[in-house]
Amino acid sequence: MTTGEVLWTLRAECPIPARLSPHADRVHEWLLGLLPELGLPLDDAALHRLSRGAFARYAGRLYPDATEADLRSLTALFTWFFLVDDVCDGPGRLAPEQIRALRDGTLALLHDGHRARHAGLTGPLRRLLVLAWREPRRRMPARWRLRFADAVARHLDGTRREAANKEAGHRPGVTEYVELRRATSAADVSYPLVEFVTGRPLPDPVYHHPLLRRVARTGNDLLSWYNDLASLDRDRATAGGHNLVLAMQDEWGLSPAEAVDRVAERWRESMRLFVALRASVPSFGPALDEAVTDHLDGVADAVRGTIEWTLESGRYPTSKEEPLLNAFRGAGAAS
Repeated sequence: MTTGEVLWTLRAECPIPARLSPHADRVHEWLLGLLPELGLPLDDAALHRLSRGAFARYAGRLYPDATEADLRSLTALFTWFFLVDDVCDGPGRLAPEQIRALRDGTLALLHDGHRARHAGLTGPLRRLLVLAWREPRRRMPARWRLRFADAVARHLDGTRREAANKEAGHRPGVTEYVELRRATSAADVSYPLVEFVTGRPLPDPVYHHPLLRRVARTGNDLLSWYNDLASLDRDRATAGGHNLVLAMQDEWGLSPAEAVDRVAERWRESMRLFVALRASVPSFGPALDEAVTDHLDGVADAVRGTIEWTLESGRYPTSKEEPLLNAFRGAGAAS
């Protein structure tokens, strides 16, 4: 089978139901009007790329029960992460030390609010994050904000490590890549946002319970490896081996088709494990069980939502287009 056929086959085999917020398309239109207001000069081509990215539909698939106002915050946050991904991984990507500065600026804002100033985060990127972070910062308790900021830090640290690998010409082996991918995927950033949507943050001992962490890690692998299959053509030219298919080819001496088949089978095995783990989560008591169920459903929605969005978004079939963040570069550094 071709890679595209594998993607559709795995979608058909996924036992998680697909969900979508009824507000997604309205929020999509809101986003198209927002970015120019933040100082981003968007021509028709850039607006077309932004529209085809369908970031509001991605957020709407991961958080289908969010209010329209909350989905706007989530969509702004998702857009911020995709733009950061472009500037860290696209043509003319940031150097590792520049990614570290971006990380430090981002954490300064998440910890200290919009008053925080840091040279690593300026211009439209900063304004977009200020907007996206306003409601979570206002409504969520300090311990949740720290947990979310820690997840963002891990993601950006992983992004910096990947950039350093590429700069050094280091192609990771399979085990190294799988661990690194768990950071670069940003799935761990998306999971705490379920608690923002529901308004029921889990206590840290429950959120970090070994079984719940294993469910989350397995869900992360599932959405990451599906994305690796979808981005394979682009990654052959640009990823420096940072794709599970490419890592298997390099380490195990497989043909491209054999490596795709191995990744697909590994995905199937992990899906079977995910279903079993999710079913084995015990009761944490009547005061917490509903919030735990929301968390587990959120991890599952992230898996199926990534599948659906990958196949409907123009982000992967149009990989030869210039990243949208080029427009951010042209907008200047004024904050």
